[in-house]
Amino acid sequence: MSEEEVKLLGVLTSPYKFRVEVALKLKGIPYQYIEEDLSNKSPLLLQSNPIHKKIPVLIHNGKPISESLVILEYIEDTWKKNNNNNNPLLPIDPLARSTARFWIKFIEETILQTAAKSVKTKDRGEIERIIGQVGEQLKLLEKELVGSGEEYFGGERIGLLDIVAFAMAYWFDVIQEAMAVEDSLKLMTEDRVPELLKWMRKVMAMDVVVDCLPPRDKHIAYVRARRMIST
Repeated sequence: MSEEEVKLLGVLTSPYKFRVEVALKLKGIPYQYIEEDLSNKSPLLLQSNPIHKKIPVLIHNGKPISESLVILEYIEDTWKKNNNNNNPLLPIDPLARSTARFWIKFIEETILQTAAKSVKTKDRGEIERIIGQVGEQLKLLEKELVGSGEEYFGGERIGLLDIVAFAMAYWFDVIQEAMAVEDSLKLMTEDRVPELLKWMRKVMAMDVVVDCLPPRDKHIAYVRARRMIST
């Protein structure tokens, strides 16, 4: 593996870049990280992802792969074993793999899409309605975790679903802090999803996760700056 060339194009504060970087580290894959300036995209990014022109992009031996979930599946299929041990991102059992993919899709297409609606309105009542919807969706995700009887969604160690779910939960938390969201409108609270918060803290304490998170002060400053631009 050490002879292979792996590059990751990303942005420090991107949850999608975070997903890929954690997967690479869990697999023990050496890689070169290249920070992109999305206001002045590099020729390498434009050449590697000419359709969407977005990050993240994984470049493996000169061949680009785009879209974080596609990249995660590629990493799992390409590096089933590293030099140390077998560290699967998805369960071996077909049913369990399908279940993990279902919840990943639920996060991507339901929770995140619903939450995004809250930034497109200034109507207090509509925001409260959306937050309520997302809260119920998060409870369903929490129920899946609790019902499994495992420490993580991936079982005894984190897997692909943990990576995707944590990126969502952590970025929700940062946005709430950056925007000084009042308690009644917060998504991740002890009252709403206590077990999900407990799981989140365990994942956040892992060295591999800490190494991939942006400095929190810079992350909060970035969110606030973006909010000022968009309003």
